[in-house]
Amino acid sequence: MSSEKAALLHKHSAEDGKYVLVIHGGAGTMSRERSTPEQRALYHATLKEALRTGHAVLKEGGEALDATVAAVTVLENCPLFNAGKGAVFNTAGKNELEASIAL
Repeated sequence: MSSEKAALLHKHSAEDGKYVLVIHGGAGTMSRERSTPEQRALYHATLKEALRTGHAVLKEGGEALDATVAAVTVLENCPLFNAGKGAVFNTAGKNELEASIAL
């Protein structure tokens, strides 16, 4: 087993408390002028909820992979994010990426 895979599958105790959860909410262009305050609030609330959800898994001693899936699932369930639905279109009008977790 690779060291990267082993790290993802390592069980931590809740006492360890030494972990980091990083999320990425997108790489497209979103201007404040083209969004409402309510949309921006939903973006921020969803990102916070994704972090809280993943953190809860880790805090309970869960595996990093499970925390990742839990956090991404929150983003997938919000219509403002394209997580789990494929990438944005490139200049040729094609999707180049799909959502996945690789070990």
